[in-house]
Amino acid sequence: MKFFTLALLALAACAPRQQPPPLLTLSSARFADLPGWRDDDVAAALPAFRRSCVILQKLDPAAPVGPDGVGGTAADWRAPCEAAASLDPAAARAFFEQRFTPWLAADNDKKSGLFTGYFEPELRGSRVPGGAFATPLLRRPPDLVAADLGLFRSDWRGQRIAGRVVDGRLVPYPARAEIERGALDRMNLAFLWVDDPVDAFVLSIQGSGRVRLGDGTLVNVGYDGQNGRPYVALGRLLVERGEMTREELSLAAIRAWLAAHPDQAPALMDENPSYVFFREVQGDAPIGAEGAVLTAGRSLAIDPSFLPLGAPLWLDVAQDGASLRRLVIAQDTGGAIRGPVRGDLFCGFGAAAEAQAGRMRATGAYYVLLPQRAAAARVAVHERNKEPRG
Repeated sequence: MKFFTLALLALAACAPRQQPPPLLTLSSARFADLPGWRDDDVAAALPAFRRSCVILQKLDPAAPVGPDGVGGTAADWRAPCEAAASLDPAAARAFFEQRFTPWLAADNDKKSGLFTGYFEPELRGSRVPGGAFATPLLRRPPDLVAADLGLFRSDWRGQRIAGRVVDGRLVPYPARAEIERGALDRMNLAFLWVDDPVDAFVLSIQGSGRVRLGDGTLVNVGYDGQNGRPYVALGRLLVERGEMTREELSLAAIRAWLAAHPDQAPALMDENPSYVFFREVQGDAPIGAEGAVLTAGRSLAIDPSFLPLGAPLWLDVAQDGASLRRLVIAQDTGGAIRGPVRGDLFCGFGAAAEAQAGRMRATGAYYVLLPQRAAAARVAVHERNKEPRG
């Protein structure tokens, strides 16, 4: 028995150490700790924050903000939001310093994470198919069922699933390749047709965009569901197969490869089984997952399984020797945005935004700004947890 125990211990010592599950940890900080805080035009984030406030103020005062109430309650945000509505932009920095407390976010003890960019592409399209306009954009199917598994078990928090119900059972929805080959044609879901399948694929990754019709009209389209299949990055596949190096990887490089290999492009795109459905958006756009219109350079997509939508975040990232330090607002989510320290910066609309987003792959950190009232409650809980038990 003793030998058996020693053998188990030896095997355990040799086995690779398992990574702990993702866990948001917050460490209180001061505004003086935020790198570059005095240099940013903080007022540029104020319009985005006001848009989030409109949504936060509609919540029941007792409603938790963020998973497990990490951002306090909606009541904690009421006073800051009311003050922000009529705030002089010149006083924006003082406003955030007086009404919020910054907290350094980490995944367990890991403070650094990946930060990327996304944008609104422009596509050429038509409301009727014909000629070059042969690639359809599809509405959300009526039989698509999406579920947040965290509502069923706490250890499934952050996991989502989608499918269709057949004979009382939820089964997987068709993959991208099946949909491209007509699996949903009988539903007549197409509402726009574009002239470039690669542009349509890029649109599905970005989640929103604009389609320019023949008469010059721009039609806003936005995300309206996904087939529940996992997202597979084409860039990762191309790097693994030696088609390009990680240093060469960018959206422009992927586009160039697809254009140079038209016979291989459809099969490569089909290796990503994820498929996104769209809707036509009236009025201001694009609209993020929070429900607020996004602001270029100031809206960030985060993982809502860990952080509250609507919260201001201080971004501190570095890429190619340059720093990006600014105040942003958590207003969107994304299929590839997973983890306590992970962000996707909305870069805006058009070619310049595409170039900026396409080359952004940075490492860095962020601080979440919580209202003083919510921060005081968090400190009190922390102090109680440190008290000896017995």
